[in-house]
Amino acid sequence: MGNLEVVEGKEVRILFDAKKCIHSRSCVLSRPDVFVPNVEGEWIHPDAATPAEVAELAHNCPSGAIRYELIDGSKKELPPKVNLVRIRENGPLAFHGNLNLEGSESFTRATLCRCGHSQNKPFCDGAHSEQDFVATGECPKADFNPLAVRDGALKIKPAPNGPLIVQGPLEVVTGTGKTIQKTEKAFFCRCGQSANKPYCDGTHSKVGFKS
Repeated sequence: MGNLEVVEGKEVRILFDAKKCIHSRSCVLSRPDVFVPNVEGEWIHPDAATPAEVAELAHNCPSGAIRYELIDGSKKELPPKVNLVRIRENGPLAFHGNLNLEGSESFTRATLCRCGHSQNKPFCDGAHSEQDFVATGECPKADFNPLAVRDGALKIKPAPNGPLIVQGPLEVVTGTGKTIQKTEKAFFCRCGQSANKPYCDGTHSKVGFKS
């Protein structure tokens, strides 16, 4: 199971993937009875909340580290109606959609590194804070046309030593919720040094970025 921790309650099962966690702490701050911080041993308690409350906790986890399954199999998390990527100030790219990351399973939420320093590429591991990465989350708005389809499969391919190549309907949103781009193909910087963040401008080749 690797980094995946599975804890079963009476009605709901919580799945926690430590490798994807960026320690946003929304889980322990909002429900410290479900995700109990700073304890030894068992720290995830599904029965401390209703299945609906557990689902809400999972949906608020930007990295996708928290997932849930109802024990009776009656409900699971569905992709949103609009594929989004949010640009986090001085931090990663937070994707929410029908995500198909090359070499990985399909999922609905992921925070992908854009500082270039993560030891868990393409996922963020919080290295942006240690490296004092600076990159605005409020990027300029581009000219765009409405998308004919706003959901559906979103393919994400980390190019070797290069950008994230994203194909499929996608809306790019700033940290404060402003839509700055609607596109069906984009190249996102992950070396951390593009002059056109969040997009790639080829700088990875000049600086010798290694993924």
